[in-house]
Amino acid sequence: MMARLGVLLLWLIHFLPFKIQGLLGDGLGALLYLFARSRRRIANINLRLCFPQMTEAERARMVRQNIQFFARSVIERGILWWGSRERLQKLIRVEGREHFDNALGQPLILLTAHFVGLDVGGSWIIQNANGVSVYARQKNPFLEKIILEKRGRFGQQLLYARQEGLRPVIKALRAGYPFYYFTDQDFSTKDSLFVPFFGIPTATLATLPRLVEMAGAKVVPCMTRVLPDYQGYEVRFYPAWENYPSGDLQADTQRMNAFIEQRVLEMPEQYFWLHRRFKTRPPNPDNTSSEENFYQ
Repeated sequence: MMARLGVLLLWLIHFLPFKIQGLLGDGLGALLYLFARSRRRIANINLRLCFPQMTEAERARMVRQNIQFFARSVIERGILWWGSRERLQKLIRVEGREHFDNALGQPLILLTAHFVGLDVGGSWIIQNANGVSVYARQKNPFLEKIILEKRGRFGQQLLYARQEGLRPVIKALRAGYPFYYFTDQDFSTKDSLFVPFFGIPTATLATLPRLVEMAGAKVVPCMTRVLPDYQGYEVRFYPAWENYPSGDLQADTQRMNAFIEQRVLEMPEQYFWLHRRFKTRPPNPDNTSSEENFYQ
């Protein structure tokens, strides 16, 4: 019942002007900042690890902004689910589109990361080309149905649950479906390497170079930024990576992390600091136990 009420509320809100929706999101984020103590603590730890030079006051301000951006991403999802194509086109500014267009027609991986505008970038892609992506299965069947239905409403999008593995993704890549792909979450040590992210050894999926090699794909990074003053969004495509993969799995995975790190430095308030990015720790030199859990 709560899920249905929440979706109904998003549907009603999507009729409002975009600025009003943004202000509602900011207000909801301010409330979440006060009451979501656990997530606030996680974000604060992540920022302390990645930006040790920040003062306590600066971190608190950044966490508040981050939670407000997160709340906006929830509120504004109604536009992605029910807004017209014309309305979305007015809200989304595209930079570097030539990198996207030039890579179409061949296996293509659009590398992205967990910024608050993640779903906006995916929406723009599906408006302009068929695509493939992975998603996390929902415990609530109603939400599962809504997500699958709304993400592909402007075109053909193949959505595979993470549990289905890479086989269907590789097949779709070879068939010409661009793959909107993010790897910057902690999925423990399975298929992961420990490579630096802001100088911290971080469990990072090493799937990207393997996918590129198996599918013969190009990598074109794609990042989405929420524009200031409630102006909308910017979807930015970057030049296709050359000499990738290099044959050195560690270096290829590190290249991905270094690229995402640079984008975080450009818009730190919009990165998903609310998840435990550094949850999995590398073993101690004696291989008998893991290093200290930062989130204990």
